[in-house]
Amino acid sequence: MPTTLLNQLTPVMVVDRVEPCIAFWVDRFGFTAENEMPGPDGALVFASARNGAVEVMYQTTASVLAETPAMQDELRGHSITLFIQVSDFEATERALAGAEVVKPRHQTFYGSTEMYVREPGGNLVGFARFA
Repeated sequence: MPTTLLNQLTPVMVVDRVEPCIAFWVDRFGFTAENEMPGPDGALVFASARNGAVEVMYQTTASVLAETPAMQDELRGHSITLFIQVSDFEATERALAGAEVVKPRHQTFYGSTEMYVREPGGNLVGFARFA
């Protein structure tokens, strides 16, 4: 098997509305919004947010389908769960106050403290602190 050099992984999440998703990262974790692209009505159709080496991207379903209508079947029922390691679990919990908790704080058999929330686009985000 050939060796491939992978430099970075950035998820692109397809959602109904970009703005609340970007605000989730900016308001709670100090990300910086980047690469904002508004559509004809002024609402964002694409944007990314970054904090150091961590980056997320969002694009609207409508804009994906406008570019590539054949993606209709590919987008049906898709989902993603992000898993993010953090250095300060208590600060992370405070930052997540008011977010929809899907799985409350718990200890895992593999040695981490974790919790999972749903971000505004409907995707799950797990936060973990390893002992």
